[in-house]
Amino acid sequence: MNDDRIVVVGADGSRAGLEAVTWAATVALQRRYRLDIVHAFAWPTVYAPMAGPVPAPYEQGVQEAAERTLAEAAARAQTVAPGLEVRTDLQLQLPAAALVAASQHAAVVVVGNRGHGGFTGLLLGSVGIELATHAACPVVIVRHEDRPAGPEAGRIVVGVDGSHDADRALQFAFEQASFRDTGLTAVHTYQWPASAAPGDMQPLVYDPDDLRAEERRVLAESMAGWAGKYSDVDVRHSVVLGRPAAVLTELSAGAELLVVGSRGRGGFAGLLLGSVSQTVIRHAACPVAVVR
Repeated sequence: MNDDRIVVVGADGSRAGLEAVTWAATVALQRRYRLDIVHAFAWPTVYAPMAGPVPAPYEQGVQEAAERTLAEAAARAQTVAPGLEVRTDLQLQLPAAALVAASQHAAVVVVGNRGHGGFTGLLLGSVGIELATHAACPVVIVRHEDRPAGPEAGRIVVGVDGSHDADRALQFAFEQASFRDTGLTAVHTYQWPASAAPGDMQPLVYDPDDLRAEERRVLAESMAGWAGKYSDVDVRHSVVLGRPAAVLTELSAGAELLVVGSRGRGGFAGLLLGSVSQTVIRHAACPVAVVR
């Protein structure tokens, strides 16, 4: 996590955006951090530079609407977290670019999963994936839909695969669980042995119990030290046969937060954001944190 004591949240006036402000304000108050609320928009000339100057009445109307959006978001933050230091920032640029820039000096950046105005693309993952790919700190995407109950309801769920990103995700997840006074479930998935490339022969006979025991060992090694450091957190280990994205999406039902690394152990060297991260951003039933 970045050393800077700032939580950044993107606001666009939508219901999801306001819930993102609520989530961010709560975290900022818990950590005694400052909350920076960012609203970004681009004039039509940014998209069509040959269209000519923006008419003055239109420019004034958009400016006033943007200021109202920031004021509403700031009021929500103060209601949720009285006494919290709040700053607002109106940016004349594309939303993802503004939030990536703000992430350089933030501990975490928070956005809603869908909205209107500049953040509309987040519904399909375009802004969310761009932010999760390029931000300099963890990114949390907050959903506004009603969350169904699930086996890990009320807990932090974190995906663990032994990679460096997964280790950073564990740190973030434990910090969140400790400050929220909630439990943490560490999930490690595996699949039956299969050939990874032509000529790669896998054993014709293997013991499923031995394989499961080996995967449990991988998870235990990844967790070594964390439980001792955060002795106040109730920790569960979950080793599941299945595909990581599907398992994590299922376990996200009712969870407080799902935490994943940006790229897992099986990722391609040039891939900045892994397939698991992209899938849970789109389909998880709870807020998702992507940790790079």
